[in-house]
Amino acid sequence: MRTRSDAGQLVTSGHVRLNGRKVTAASHPVRVGDVVTIALDRSVRVVRVAGFAEKRGDAATAQALFHDLRANTGS
Repeated sequence: MRTRSDAGQLVTSGHVRLNGRKVTAASHPVRVGDVVTIALDRSVRVVRVAGFAEKRGDAATAQALFHDLRANTGS
């Protein structure tokens, strides 16, 4: 995902789940500890929210704000 509008389109088209439930509104609140599942074109990302940034930062900073749960499954 490159932009907020791309993310919003994934949500409104039904490709995002929050804690196992389909989310249809991009304004749905997300909290630290929530698990977000995103169905992309050729893959599925499953991440746990670890925090939020006060301001926009670089990729390394962004990656510290979530944990990839798929990496722990060995797949």
